Amino acid sequence: MSTNQNNTISNPQSAMAGQARVVILGAGESGVGAAKLAQLKGFDVFVSDFGVITDKYKSALEKLNIPFESEKHTEELILNATEVIKSPGIPATAPIIKKLVAKNISVISEIEFAGRYTDAKMICITGSNGKSTTSLLTYHILKNAGLNVGLAGNIGHSFAAQVATENFDYYVLEISSFMLDDMFHFKADIAVLLNITPDHLDRYDYKLENYAASKMRIIQNQTANDVLIYCEDDEESKKALANNQPLAKTYSFSIRNTLKKGAYLHEQIIHILTEPNNQFTMSISDLALQGKHNIYNSMASGIVAKVLELRNATIRESMGNFKNIEHRLEHVAKISGIDFINDSKATNVNSTWYALESMTTDVVLIMGGVDKGNDYNMLKDLVKSKVKAIVCLGKDNKRIHDAFEDDVEVIVNTFSADEAAQIAFHLAKRGDAVLLSPACASFDLFKNYEDRGNQFKAAVKEL
Repeated sequence: MSTNQNNTISNPQSAMAGQARVVILGAGESGVGAAKLAQLKGFDVFVSDFGVITDKYKSALEKLNIPFESEKHTEELILNATEVIKSPGIPATAPIIKKLVAKNISVISEIEFAGRYTDAKMICITGSNGKSTTSLLTYHILKNAGLNVGLAGNIGHSFAAQVATENFDYYVLEISSFMLDDMFHFKADIAVLLNITPDHLDRYDYKLENYAASKMRIIQNQTANDVLIYCEDDEESKKALANNQPLAKTYSFSIRNTLKKGAYLHEQIIHILTEPNNQFTMSISDLALQGKHNIYNSMASGIVAKVLELRNATIRESMGNFKNIEHRLEHVAKISGIDFINDSKATNVNSTWYALESMTTDVVLIMGGVDKGNDYNMLKDLVKSKVKAIVCLGKDNKRIHDAFEDDVEVIVNTFSADEAAQIAFHLAKRGDAVLLSPACASFDLFKNYEDRGNQFKAAVKEL
């Protein structure tokens, strides 16, 4: 196999061969995993990435002898596809996608493709906020209970690669709206809808109803034998479900109301009831995950566990010893009595709201980045009551200044994690918290939210 150079095609001759041809757009974790599975199933496979393919994924494709191209889309090698599997990051408005649609070539997600080749039970978790935490907690509970379970989707290793190489009985899948947009026949055996709040509206014509409709695809193809779990306290979820009557058996969760089935909070105790006379209870003080938003996440995971009839002792132990993910309200260090907290995964306003809501001290808030049509109004009350200064971390901070100039005395612009950490440290005093919770995507200054979080942590350790 020839070595792939920048802007060149690796092995174009074999790319033209064969009948049933699968073209994969995007050579990241999901794309390379899909290529692996497609090759295993006997398809003629070609991978095309408009960006630079990392050495890790180039090497993986070369080892499999799968032809690929980097930094371009060659139309004659793509528009002859039987089917196209696209990365969730590629919008429907991309020119190559428009051309595929015009030719009536099927464009699907990795999840849709891989779902055809496994009989495992699918536990699919979506929502604007809390997906990763709830997916990891659910996986943690199921694994501790001895179930043969995989974790995939928007988290962990490629679903398709696992279908190709593993034989799991269950999958916990974190599913984004972008993935749902390219899912058609796939079915969730257990669907979890955590919440619907404005996010990614730039991909949905800046209309919340379009984004909500995308989230509702989590229940498509469900039957009366399947399960839907949703938040009773989330008005947008309830509105969307009213417009898309679910066929599945439903369980809801609430911290405001007592429910006859599902999960509710009463006198600081979570109660989960899926079957009569089979109740699970746990004090919220014993939960590994603290904060109001994490009560919701724990309830959702707990209902999944009870639906699967796992033992109460296992659920209780797992909910008590779970360790949360990196970049989500992650404690970095305490320096001169100031707590530094990395919440870089907060890429939308609602995530930042949850982070501020969980704070019990005065906060120096580091926020900013690529604004996805954010409405900062929902943060104003929390900013007024808890935030003493805002440190902007992004190329264009005008909308943050406009939103909060009447609510905080100090708003400072910075253009690197080092600068942001140093200025925040000087603005904070003993007993305060410096919170990186950007409410924005990271692509203006960083590779991704992980890179942003890692640079912040490194900067804090240099203080």
